[in-house]
Amino acid sequence: MEKIRFYEEAVNHFHGKRSFSALPICSVEFYAQRFNRVCENLHDTKNLNHLANSGNWQGDIPFQEEILDKEHVVVVTDENLNIVYATQNMRLMNGYRPQEVIGKTPKLFQGKDTCKETSKKVSKAVKSLSPFEVVLTNYSKDGAPYKCWIKGAPVYNKSGKVVNFIAFEKKVA
Repeated sequence: MEKIRFYEEAVNHFHGKRSFSALPICSVEFYAQRFNRVCENLHDTKNLNHLANSGNWQGDIPFQEEILDKEHVVVVTDENLNIVYATQNMRLMNGYRPQEVIGKTPKLFQGKDTCKETSKKVSKAVKSLSPFEVVLTNYSKDGAPYKCWIKGAPVYNKSGKVVNFIAFEKKVA
């Protein structure tokens, strides 16, 4: 691996003096980036399963399928809608790192072009403890708007009490 790096540096040095820029000689760095994302996703899956077990959640949520296969961002709030967990892939969707959103509400992502009617629909569903599915305009950390598909639902513990809310999210066109 070390020899490949030196080879790429030599090629970059040679091509750096030309009018065109160099591309990586091998795809190791692309695979490494993908491997890092998979590791983060598996870590999130483990953490979410731990959260579900410690919260005594009813039913099983296929976190691995949601995160790895469907590439959904997962946001978990407490019953007061304060974010208690967000997956690492959130930063790819909106630039926020999970540590930046913990303790805040999902309203953090809303802005001037967020549809008030859709927001009311979500609020009504949360108050009535109903699942919901919407597409709404959210805002990245840098202020750029994006369309976000959100599928949310209350999470009950085995005693039947709402202990969390969960949302699966994805940037859409």
